[in-house]
Amino acid sequence: MNALKRLADRLATTPGRLWAVSFALFFVLGGSWSMATPIGASPDEHAHIIRAAAVARGQIEGREVMVPHVVADIEGKFAETGVMLPKFYQDLKDVNTCYVFKSTVPADCAPKLRDNGGEVQVTTAAGRYNPAYYLVVGWPSLMVSGEGGIYLMRLMSALVCAALLASAVISAAEWRRRSVPLLGVMAAATPMALFMSGMVNPSGPEIAAGVLAWSAGLPILMVPDAALLTRRLGRLGIGAIVLISIRPLGLIWFAGALFFALLLQERGALRQVLRRRSAWLWGTAIAAATVGAMAWASQHPDHSVIATPDDLTALKAARITFDNTLIWVHQMIGLFGWLDAPSPAATLLLWSGIVVMLGLLALCFARFREALAIVGALIGIVVIPVAAQANQASTLGLIWQGRYLLPFSVGLPIMATVILARQSWRPGMPWRRLLLLSAFALAFANVAAFVWALRRNAVGTTGSFFLHPAMWAPPGGWPLWVGVYTAAALVLALLVVVTDREEPPQRPVAGEESRGHRAGRGRHRPLAATPADA
Repeated sequence: MNALKRLADRLATTPGRLWAVSFALFFVLGGSWSMATPIGASPDEHAHIIRAAAVARGQIEGREVMVPHVVADIEGKFAETGVMLPKFYQDLKDVNTCYVFKSTVPADCAPKLRDNGGEVQVTTAAGRYNPAYYLVVGWPSLMVSGEGGIYLMRLMSALVCAALLASAVISAAEWRRRSVPLLGVMAAATPMALFMSGMVNPSGPEIAAGVLAWSAGLPILMVPDAALLTRRLGRLGIGAIVLISIRPLGLIWFAGALFFALLLQERGALRQVLRRRSAWLWGTAIAAATVGAMAWASQHPDHSVIATPDDLTALKAARITFDNTLIWVHQMIGLFGWLDAPSPAATLLLWSGIVVMLGLLALCFARFREALAIVGALIGIVVIPVAAQANQASTLGLIWQGRYLLPFSVGLPIMATVILARQSWRPGMPWRRLLLLSAFALAFANVAAFVWALRRNAVGTTGSFFLHPAMWAPPGGWPLWVGVYTAAALVLALLVVVTDREEPPQRPVAGEESRGHRAGRGRHRPLAATPADA
């Protein structure tokens, strides 16, 4: 135990070391999903793979092609983009047709993808999306062809998401009782978020950037610290730019995180930020990213024609979406594949139960504005999908999925835990036991979700619980990836537990710029700066 405490002290007082450990853990978790998921067994991945391969080859734009589609029994013609790629990418579009939406059918029926050579026109529904993400993840397809190139593209996406999540861990560790906000980051990184981080899909970095924006934005205004402000602004700026660059909707998610940070700010905190030159520099960069994203979106409109039913009114769409709220919650926690690989009940109950518990505890300790923020976030999680579907149902149909809301909803556990972090020095609550039980319960739920998704692909949802005999197996075999994933999930939980500190609030530092830092108001204990951070 003493060795663990010494290790925790080293990690907690050295930002670079903590970032590296967190990055490695999140990369292993996301990378395990990359390797243990069949090619094409994640939502719309074939379209994003084709887009990434095309952008890597300099085909930023392409010829618009109207392609017949049927989605949720609604016929239509999707405006796709035609690009010239090796025939392998054309075959990729049909690789999952034998098992997708058929949860009892293992993935072994999928045909073997072969690099046949020769270029053909391939269409992708992701052709109008901002090319920035695809340029980052697509370049391995130039070096390695076939399935190996796809696995490398997935790992590149996992690498980007791991860097964003590790930066969120650093922001969480700057609070006085760092283990409580770290638990919030762990709860925000749901199995679905980790699954998407390991796929070729912009939803992965969008969710990870949302976690970073919330984790970095809240301490800037809730526990202002002049020594840490520049680094915090940098993390917030990176999260905001990634969010906004992926799709214009990211601007709404960033605005939501910024709104709640302003709602919870301490007196004088915003004034301190506005006096800092780096705030204006990052603000300019975010504004430039916004202008670029909006310009790209306006120049690449969606010309798809969907034959939505005449009786699908805005009111009907709103009612259906509201009734499906629990489905969206299920999808945010873990509904994998093409929504045909559900998490076990234990994952759903434990994850949702812990987030609800954190929210209720935060309300117990909250001041008025803090309680208003928690309730506001809950209302937003329910209302945003309703408003979005009511607005788009007549043209696009009912297309909402829970993962679309994750960049916003991750703010609930993060906000709840930072409110608790300011009060957790008070006696009378078994905080360490709460952290221990919550962290390892989340780790168990995470591993259970991974095994359940692997089981769906290996033997089908009605197959053996022990994944034997496995009809389909990932590279290296399923025991390898279950072991690797379990180890990473447990170490992440251990990281939350061993970094726990129970210290009374400190007296305000001489010359402190915020009047909110007074004894009894939850003074945080910042990470020590390293030469690299100076």
